[in-house]
Amino acid sequence: MLRTCLFLSVVLYCVLSQEIEETITFTQCTDGYEFDPARQQCRDIDECVIVTDACKGGMKCVNHYGGYLCLPKTAQITINNGDEPSQPAQSAPVALPVVPTRPPPPPTRRLPQVVFRRTHCNTGFAPDEQNYCRDINECEVSNPCQHQCYNLLGSFMCQCDQGYELNRDRVTCQDIDECSFSNYMCQYQCVNEPGRYSCVCPDGYQLQGTRICQDINECETGTDNCREDEMCWNYYGGFRCYPRNPCHEPYIRTSENRCVCPSGNPVCRALPHSIVYKYMSIPSDRSIPADVFQIQATNIYANTINTFRIKSGNEGGEFFLRQSSNVSAMLVLTKPVSGPREYIVDLEMITVNTVLNYRSSSLLRLTIIVGPYPF
Repeated sequence: MLRTCLFLSVVLYCVLSQEIEETITFTQCTDGYEFDPARQQCRDIDECVIVTDACKGGMKCVNHYGGYLCLPKTAQITINNGDEPSQPAQSAPVALPVVPTRPPPPPTRRLPQVVFRRTHCNTGFAPDEQNYCRDINECEVSNPCQHQCYNLLGSFMCQCDQGYELNRDRVTCQDIDECSFSNYMCQYQCVNEPGRYSCVCPDGYQLQGTRICQDINECETGTDNCREDEMCWNYYGGFRCYPRNPCHEPYIRTSENRCVCPSGNPVCRALPHSIVYKYMSIPSDRSIPADVFQIQATNIYANTINTFRIKSGNEGGEFFLRQSSNVSAMLVLTKPVSGPREYIVDLEMITVNTVLNYRSSSLLRLTIIVGPYPF
């Protein structure tokens, strides 16, 4: 295991660090000379020009290769080219050093070559004090991410908070419009917010969970405005108030929702014997066909035949009454209906006794309230 770790460390160092050798050669001139970069060689320094008061006591300065001389102002300088002088000197000159006409080659001394090694690291790395490439933690150094930053080997990665997504620059974040994904995000209406979304419900409904709208039963919560002589009936999305006593002359009330026409009243002979009031609610745009209400005879007599029909309230042909037996029938919704709307459908049951030659009828007045929404 140790050998494997050492091998991986060596490989990682070799991949991440690349050293570039830079060879620098220094040329050092001897005293009295300076390096001429243009000619790449040493040249004599004229001390008589650059040194102020180089000679004292009335002496004059004479530049010399690698230095200078201080001589009396009356001194004669003999230039020696290596040949004998053609004429003897007229007077005895002061003994002066011979100044050669050709300068000696500029003495130079080459110093040893010094090789510097400079470490070049890949992007995301920087050399440390020991000249090793180390990972740069961009999240601590510059924190380039708008939301969350995760350092990686040689790089970094940005991640957005929930409800956001990275922009093309892979650094900044933008809000996700969840409402644009689908029309089924919310049952009624989706409202996009920074980093999130919420569902809202229409009046008469309350949010159940996160997306479902549930009808508020105003009749149970006591938020209705019905009078004392009225009864509250809840439907999808609202409520309505109906008279507690729906009976009209010549009918009299015999129970909460039942009206009977007295047999002793001659007017009642041409009217249904009884009227029963029922209320129901269905959502808008309900799928069709749909069974919505069942009517059934409450009393069964021998030798009687019952016939069911829609007497009124079906002018648009939205309903159909399907008789399933001698004592019951089913009201079927055959056309899509949209609300809010109220239907009052009279369902009549005609009873005929074949033995007693007796005929009577009873009426069920069904109030159907269609809600404004399909839920």
